Amino acid sequence: MRRSDFHYSLPLELVAQYPVTPRTACRLLTVDGDRSIIGDRRFTDLRDLMQAGDLLVFNDTRVIPARLIGRKETGGEIELLIERILGTRRVLAQVRASKRPKPGQTITLQENFSAKVNRREGEFYDLTFAGQDTIMEVLDRIGHVPLPPYIGRPDEAIDRDHYQTVYARHPGAVAAPTAGLHFDEAMLTQLHEQGVETAFITLHIGAGTFQPLRVEEIHEHRMHSEYLRVTPAACDKINAAREQGRRVVAIGTTVVRALETATQKGRIKPYEGETDIFIYPGFRFQVVDALLTNFHLPESTLLMLVCAFGGTEQVLNAYRHAVERKYRFYSYGDAMFVLPQRKVERKKSKE
Repeated sequence: MRRSDFHYSLPLELVAQYPVTPRTACRLLTVDGDRSIIGDRRFTDLRDLMQAGDLLVFNDTRVIPARLIGRKETGGEIELLIERILGTRRVLAQVRASKRPKPGQTITLQENFSAKVNRREGEFYDLTFAGQDTIMEVLDRIGHVPLPPYIGRPDEAIDRDHYQTVYARHPGAVAAPTAGLHFDEAMLTQLHEQGVETAFITLHIGAGTFQPLRVEEIHEHRMHSEYLRVTPAACDKINAAREQGRRVVAIGTTVVRALETATQKGRIKPYEGETDIFIYPGFRFQVVDALLTNFHLPESTLLMLVCAFGGTEQVLNAYRHAVERKYRFYSYGDAMFVLPQRKVERKKSKE
């Protein structure tokens, strides 16, 4: 299986540069992998696609203002993108500069904040911030929203609110779980009133989510690692839904990766640690019955995951349909509701 098998052509004008308001005003493309049926809807129609007893699983990670602008000791401009917070004042970050910084050098940031380069770790740098302020205090003061590279503009005030889900709780992500951006409080309440249940996991999305595959043969690709936490409370809800034959609906590809990472012998179990799971066609799903997701970049690992779930031919046909109908793509774009290519009959657990 090759990277080029997941290519599609996308006019640049279909890449959404701003969010729609209200959040629920986007379009929804429905894809039934089993019957190869494609439907054009509005996002608010998701309520009609849900059944009482369905369990929606959300990623409650919170995007941090992870982009920082500064200068090196030599005066050259430098940009930091925090990948992971390692301690109160220590981080792992991507560094963009004309010349790579060296260990021991100091980076001067806005408002007289500064960070020292400890060492390089692969594509990242280990940095320690000076002073008494915690890294979160520094980011809240001078950090910028880390918009994806395909949004060709600086971050604005609207992004502080809209590049964040309304249920975000735990800071640590440098990219939003974009399928969740379409929900507002009113829609969550309406779903609850019609008997739809909710559960939450936490997966802190790293900048690696935007990295392209550098190999042609898919099996040679190695995924970046991200922090994941699946609580006992979430496991209880998910296992109960599966035992009772109710649907588990993943809100976003990060939730799919989280649930499949934490599943052992057909049951999801509490998990806290790293995940580098790579899901592509041929993967056998154990937990998820339906997927809500945004549109993803050509030849990306996220598109491969959706193809694994809904069927490669069906999903790529749906993408071509979306291009023809001028759907909005990527983080601030429209959504898809995908049913799997092969329906898996859920059996009650004997445990």
